[in-house]
Amino acid sequence: MLYRENGQFKTSYRADLQIFPILQDRVLIIALLLAAFIAVPLWADEYLVRAILIPFLILSLAALGLNILVGYCGQISLGTGAFMAVGAYAAYNFQVRIEGMPLILSLLLGGLCSTVVGVLFGIPSLRIKGLYLAVATLAAQFFTDWAFLRIKWFTNDSASGAVSVSNLQVFGFALDTPAAKYLFCLGFVVVFALMAKNLVRSHIGREWMAIRDMDVAAAVIGIRPMYAKLTAFAVSSFIVGVAGALWGFVHLGGWESAAFSIDRSFQLLFMVIIGGLGSIMGSFFGAAFIVILPLLLNQAPAWLGIPMSTALAAHLESMIFGALIVFFLIVEPHGLARLWSIGKEKLRLWPFPH
Repeated sequence: MLYRENGQFKTSYRADLQIFPILQDRVLIIALLLAAFIAVPLWADEYLVRAILIPFLILSLAALGLNILVGYCGQISLGTGAFMAVGAYAAYNFQVRIEGMPLILSLLLGGLCSTVVGVLFGIPSLRIKGLYLAVATLAAQFFTDWAFLRIKWFTNDSASGAVSVSNLQVFGFALDTPAAKYLFCLGFVVVFALMAKNLVRSHIGREWMAIRDMDVAAAVIGIRPMYAKLTAFAVSSFIVGVAGALWGFVHLGGWESAAFSIDRSFQLLFMVIIGGLGSIMGSFFGAAFIVILPLLLNQAPAWLGIPMSTALAAHLESMIFGALIVFFLIVEPHGLARLWSIGKEKLRLWPFPH
């Protein structure tokens, strides 16, 4: 009875087209944002913020960018880790080579460099699709792995091939505590999530979805496939590049090319599939599933008092994790976001389902 729309009337097109048309949704989102911005920094311990919440936020942002390309435009990509690496290394070079470069500007310029690389590797999508496009984007992964490992200029001539950043500051405030880093990442995620939500609701988003559903029919009704596909690659790569820069600067602090390997690309693709293709909320659900579930599986034997070696626990974690992914794909192929949507619909009709 709490999730009903009785008495909620729309008197303008603006009210009817708002992102959260139901009052209860708006209240819930405001409560979540208040808790995220105020309660978490005050009461969460350092381990929770550093090991769970910051990786969750950054990976949610990366999954959001990938979801625009795969979920909304239907272009398969296996090179997301490469675009994250481009964003991270580009932001690093802007930061160390230009004196006094603001941190936020470095991150955004890193995303812009990732956009250029993403569009270049997205050009084959104009001629190929499906598995062939996945292989083409996979080439980006191998190319960036080689480039950042072999070309010393990208690492500022580092002898070990690893780079590191320190003394991060934003508008004179030092990002030297987990809470400050968390709030910094949260601000990026909120802004980009709002931007992505408005993009997919605009004419550009409708063009992406038309290309995803049937590109030939979309071209017949006047949609330019080249423009739609390349804009999807550009927006997706920009968001993923910023996420990669945040991953390197805020979460890791120091990294090498292995931090953005092909395993990262598959991890992000699993997030999008499990969370829900073509869903902004699904990106967050998928990231939560991927980040939190392995930690729970790793700690479960200790909580239950079952003696288990580290190697056996790691193997069981992989097996259970893979089995759960297959289970979710069979039970609900549209992801966790679809389950969330079904639950909301049932609440709107309860106690009179029909």
